[in-house]
Amino acid sequence: MAALARSLQMRGHEVVIFGIADIEERVRAAGIEFHRIGAEDYPRGTLQRLDDRMARLKGLAALRFTLKRVKHLMRMVLRDGPQAVRTVGIDALLVDEADFAGNVADYLGLPWISIALLPPLVPDDRFPPFWLGWQAGEDPFSRLRNRVAMRLLSKMASPILRQVNRQRRAWGLKPHRTPEDLLSPLAQITQLPEALEFQLRGDKPAGLHYTGPFVHAQQRPEVKFPWERLDGRPLIYASLGTFQNGSETIFRTIAEACAGLDAQLLLSLGGGLDPAKLGKLAGAPLVVRFAPQLEILKRAALVITHAGINTVLESLAEGVPLVAVPLGNDQPGVAARVKAHGAGVVVSRHWLNPGRLRTAVERVLHEERYRDAAQDLKRAIRQFHGPDRAAHLIEQVLKLRSI
Repeated sequence: MAALARSLQMRGHEVVIFGIADIEERVRAAGIEFHRIGAEDYPRGTLQRLDDRMARLKGLAALRFTLKRVKHLMRMVLRDGPQAVRTVGIDALLVDEADFAGNVADYLGLPWISIALLPPLVPDDRFPPFWLGWQAGEDPFSRLRNRVAMRLLSKMASPILRQVNRQRRAWGLKPHRTPEDLLSPLAQITQLPEALEFQLRGDKPAGLHYTGPFVHAQQRPEVKFPWERLDGRPLIYASLGTFQNGSETIFRTIAEACAGLDAQLLLSLGGGLDPAKLGKLAGAPLVVRFAPQLEILKRAALVITHAGINTVLESLAEGVPLVAVPLGNDQPGVAARVKAHGAGVVVSRHWLNPGRLRTAVERVLHEERYRDAAQDLKRAIRQFHGPDRAAHLIEQVLKLRSI
C-alpha cells in the first residue's frame, strides 16, 4: 500500500495511511503520512506477537487464525475509523479487501475503492475462492465445486459479517448478505497481473481491474548481505516470507533436497528463526535472517517459496521460475495460478519430503519450459508499472486530476 501511496503522491495527491503502531515507522520511512488507529487494541509489539503465532500454523488452522485476526481488526476499524477519517479530512478511501473500512466510507458518505493485495475475490463461479489450490473451470463440476467452496467461506466468515451488519444497522445502513457485498460498488483493483490470472473465455467481472506488483524498489529498507559468499553457481533462493516462516522442518527439508545439486542454495529466514538455531544443514547452504530480495531475484535461477503473493510476483517480474509449497491462506490459490501458466511446480505440504522436493527442483532447473513461461510472464508484467497503473485507474474512477 505504501508503493501505491507513493505513486499517488507523485501524481500530486495527498495520501495518508491509517494503521496500527507497529507499521508507523515503515510508512513514515517511505515518505507517506501516517495516522494511527487502534492504540488500545494494538500497542507496539502486537504485530510481531501475532506473526510469531501465525508462523507456526498451516492449512485450515492458519485460515481460522487469520479469520480471527480479521474479526478483531474489523471491530477496531469500525469503532475508530469514523473519527480518524473525520480528523484527517479524507475525500476518498482505498480499502484493502482484507479490511472493513468500506463500511466506514459508506457511513460517512465517501467514495471508496477495493484494493486486492491478495488474489481478488471474484464473484464468478468459474473461479475457486482464493484460499483453494485447484484450477478454474467452466464445466458444470468446476462451477458446482466453486459454489460449494464459496458457501463454506461465507459460513466461516459469518461471525464477522454478523458483527459488520450489527454496526451497519446502528449506522442506518443496509446490511450485507454475502462476502461479495463487502466489495466497492465503484471498482476493485488488484495487484495481480491479468497475465497470471486464470485464463477463461468471456469477459471478466465488471469493475475488476488487474494491474501488477505494487513495488517501489527505493522504498525497501537496506539489508546487509554477504555478497562475497555467492560462489557463481546457479542460485536457488528459498524463502517462506515473513508470516509463516517458523518451521525448522521445512527449511531443513529444503536444504536436504538441494544438497549435492550443481547449484548454491540461499535460505532467507524472514526473521522467523535465528540462523544459529538451525545449526549445520545438509549441503552447507548460505543462511541469512533477511535477504535483499529484489536484488537476489535478479541473480536467481530458481525460487523455492510458500507461494506468498509478493515473493511470487517479484520472482515472475524477473522471469524466475518457482517451486511452490503453499502453507495456507491465499497461497494455494497463488500457487494454482503459477501452475496454470507453467511457470513452476507445486509440491503439497502434506506430501513434502526431500525426495519429492528435489525432483521438483531438478525439473524446474533443467526443463526450459518453466523458465520460458516465467519469461513470458515477466514481459507481460513489465508492460505496466503496477502502482502507477493502479493510481491512473483510481483517478479515472474517482474523476481526479493528476498534476
